Amino acid sequence: MFISRSMTRKVVTVGLGATLAEAEALMQEKRIRHLPVVDNGNRLVGIVTDRDLRSAMPSCLCTPEEGNAGLSRFRDTRVEEVMSRNLVTLSVANTVQDALLLIQKRRVGALPVVDENGCILGIVSVRDLLQSFINVMGIGEPGSLLCIVAEHRLGEIKKIVDILTEENVSIGSILVSRHWDREKRAVFPYVHTINVAGLKKRLSKAGFTLVDPVSWYMENLARIPGKGDL
Repeated sequence: MFISRSMTRKVVTVGLGATLAEAEALMQEKRIRHLPVVDNGNRLVGIVTDRDLRSAMPSCLCTPEEGNAGLSRFRDTRVEEVMSRNLVTLSVANTVQDALLLIQKRRVGALPVVDENGCILGIVSVRDLLQSFINVMGIGEPGSLLCIVAEHRLGEIKKIVDILTEENVSIGSILVSRHWDREKRAVFPYVHTINVAGLKKRLSKAGFTLVDPVSWYMENLARIPGKGDL
């Protein structure tokens, strides 16, 4: 799915000459945490976040006099003095998967989307990406998530889908995890029904092992690279 399907198009921006007080007021009014900074040609030159604003505020350990002086400096400081300039951006040719990997790698909460001239076209946040996957996976509708342990060989997922179809169960999505072992896979179908007792019995009779999805994740957390120390 291309990022243009998920990004926010009506982007709230601020100019280089805006003060931190103005940026703070705008963020509070629009209920946003990332504010792109643009020049007169609508070209992206930076981004200021709620974290940047908090860092620029005086410490709570300051004396009243220091605090008042710090607040005065905060109100008069321009966004260009605290904004991030080393930006990671997306183009409309990028996908939702690209955005997810970049956000994870760069540890940011949002990515601006720009055209070939650097003009801002949109912005995509973690919330936007979550909504995209909710829509794609069909989990916005009531249902149940199953965890089915299957042998890692051709035809196993087809068997699962055939059983779901024969039971007249609507499938929202199916995910397959490779974090198991070389011989098996964990298959996670999200089905649009809460009455799954008969379905589980049918799957078990077909030779599949069913486990609780949360229990499976916790038991295998240590096998996922970079997650074992959580």
